[in-house]
Formats: sequence, structure tokens, C-alpha cells
Amino acid sequence: MAGADGFFRVEKRHERWWLIAPDGKPFISRGVDTVRREADHGRAALPRSYPQTVDRKYGSLGAWQEAAAKRLLDWNFNTLGCWSDEALARVEHGGRRLAYSGTLNIGAQFVARQSPDGRANAWLQGLFPDVFHPAFAETAREIALQQCAPVKDDPLLLGWFTDNELHWEPDWMEEYKDGMLSRYLKLPGGVPGRRAAVGMLQERYGEFAEFEAVWRTGRSCFEDLETGDAVAVPFPRHWESERPADPAQAARWDAFMEDSAGFLTQVADRYFRTCTEAVRAADPNHLIMGPRFAIVPAEPVVAMAGKYLDVISFNCYEFDPTNVIKQYEVFQRPLIIGEFSFRGQDSGLPNTRGAGPRVPDQRARADAFEDYVRVALGRPNVVGYHWFEHADQPKEGRADGENSNYGVVNIEDEVYVELTERMTQVNAEAEAIHAGRQRRRP
Repeated sequence: MAGADGFFRVEKRHERWWLIAPDGKPFISRGVDTVRREADHGRAALPRSYPQTVDRKYGSLGAWQEAAAKRLLDWNFNTLGCWSDEALARVEHGGRRLAYSGTLNIGAQFVARQSPDGRANAWLQGLFPDVFHPAFAETAREIALQQCAPVKDDPLLLGWFTDNELHWEPDWMEEYKDGMLSRYLKLPGGVPGRRAAVGMLQERYGEFAEFEAVWRTGRSCFEDLETGDAVAVPFPRHWESERPADPAQAARWDAFMEDSAGFLTQVADRYFRTCTEAVRAADPNHLIMGPRFAIVPAEPVVAMAGKYLDVISFNCYEFDPTNVIKQYEVFQRPLIIGEFSFRGQDSGLPNTRGAGPRVPDQRARADAFEDYVRVALGRPNVVGYHWFEHADQPKEGRADGENSNYGVVNIEDEVYVELTERMTQVNAEAEAIHAGRQRRRP
């Protein structure tokens, strides 16, 4: 854990966490996501797309890779964030090269492989993998061998994200609003995950009558819970509900909440342990940075992330990330913000689909970027920030409809000058800001 010498690692110095670069110097990961020719695909044939622009403007993929890498380095970025073209890390400019990060999508790939047609989308459909299924560990090992092992000796690799925005808690993309225990009890009868959920309940209650007094399923024994129709939870939408006023109902509610937290702990432990063991076996040298949480999950999930991961990663689309950062800091691990962004209403894009605040213009985007980064780096645990993303989305909408001004360049590969000039300035000061030697913008 914490990375090997000669590779990126983490270290606490003077009560602040740092990434340490392979040369031994403190390093704040300043990144941009989705730096690639393909960028975001539209839902239909588009009159103009970023790949078309790249081909017309540069003539070859290699020419664009060199130009894009040099531009990022000129803006004092030092990392290629998620979904980026790793070939850009081979471009040297001014004696510097970009580090890169890898995204394994272990849980997402398992979900896709287990679906009937192999095409289920865990992110879009709000699906979560059955981490108790033997094939989950097999998938993790296979992916690690394919993706991690070949680059285990590359000093430019920052580390591995195991997934992106898994649905640990009910959120905006889920078709149903259940907690983890309810989801597993809705799995088909006899599958490992449903058996694990029932096994946890049997261990907690011992006697079925005691369980039934809380859950009131109408079934006769624990074995009946493993098969047949889904098991209904006693308090649907429990994360939004208040504790009942009636003492008897309140006692049932308390027991159910303990059941839910206990099973969530087991799921999180199995997910993080399985993923880290698979990656460590294939690549013992690089950081493991987790599944980039979309929202702050319940305490058991973050606690298990802190137990197994080198760095906890999360995405945070807020003007001020302080409150979110504080919720992760209590687990005393270094933190990387995997996505954040601000969308300008002067860009000509609809900005009607996609996360994050909308601001009036590009000057406001630059101001928001600076304020966000200075606040984040002022926290002792934050060791990196990755902007979402390199190129704007198409105004017609990408596959899921997002149509926003996230880019540092537009679809025509024209640079947003006010934003990138400010990024250049703030990025250059990142280590000093984190060390407490720079004040906030007046």
C-alpha cells in the first residue's frame, strides 16, 4: 500500500498528504479527463464532431497527440485523467511529460458480461455488481492481468481507478430507490449475492421468528428467502424516511437500518478487497485509487475504501467542495477529485444535460475554477484534481444526452483562452497552495 519507490506513491508530510513523484518530489496531480480524439460521441450523425475537427486540422492522430500533450503541459497540467489517450504521455515537451491514469471498470465490466446480451450499462442503468459471485473475482483478475500487468514497470503511470461512479447509494440514475440490501434481495433466486444477503440476515437474527418480527415477509424460514420472488424490505425508501414515532415501529426501523448497514459493510469489504487483491497481484507498484464516488456513500463504504485503497477518489460538481471533502477526510486517507467542471452560458451550447453549475461566461468559469482549486488544495488530504473534460460535448447531445460546455477547447478545437490562462496560473501554484504558501484570489 502507498506505492513503491521509483513510482508514484503517497506520503504524509507536516500533517498534509502528498503524492510523491518517482523522482521523490511532492506532486499534486493536475489533470484533464477524456483527452482523446474520439471525445464524446453524439446520438446521431453530426454536422461537425471533434474527431472530424482533429482529422481536418491535424491530418493525423500522431500530430494531434503531440499538439494536445504540449498544450496541456503549457497550461501546467501534469496528468491525463480518466478515459484519455495514454499515448500523449509519450510526448516530451520542455523536459516534461504527462503522467497518466488507468480506469479498469471492474464492476461495470462484470455487470455487462453477466447480462444476457453482454451490453448492460452499469452507470446508465444504476446497476451494481454481485460481488459475491465467483465470476466477479475472476473478472477482476482477468482485467488486472490484461491491463495492469503490461505496464507494472511504467513510472509515468499514476495509478488505477477501479471503476467510475458505481451506484452504492440510490441516486439520480436508478430506476428504483432501494438500498444495497434490498437490491441484493431482488436478485434471482439462488444466485450468490442473494444467498449472501440471506446468510447475513440469518447470522444476525439466528431464529427466523425474530427476523420475521422485524421484516414481516410472510415466509416460513430463511431458506424460503433465497428463492422465489424478491424479498420486500420492511421500510422502502428508508434513506429518506424519518424514524417512526410509534415505539414498536421505531424498534423495527432501527433493526432494519442495522441490517442495511451491516450488509453494505460486507458488500464494500468484498468489492474493495477483491479489486485490490487482483490489481496488487498483477501490479504491485502503482497506486489504487478506487471507484471515483459520485456522491458521498454511507460510512461503511468509505471506511472500507480507506482500509484498502491508497487514495480515495470522488467526483464533486459544486462551487465549493469543502463539505464533501470533509466527509471523506474523517477516514484519514489522501483524496483525488476525479471530476469537477463549470459550464459557460456564453458557449453556444444548450447546457441542459450534465452535472455541475452553470455560470454566465468564460470569465466566470475561470473564476470558479480558481476558487474551487484553491479551496480544495487548502484541505490537508487533497492530492489532486482532474477537470472534466478536454473538449466540449456536441450541442446535439452525446449518447446519454449530455450537451454541455465542459471543454478547455470547443468542438472546433479552439481554446477557451480566459479559462486556460487562469488554469496555467493556478496549476503553477498548486504545490505552494497545498503547502499553505499561497493565499486565495482577492
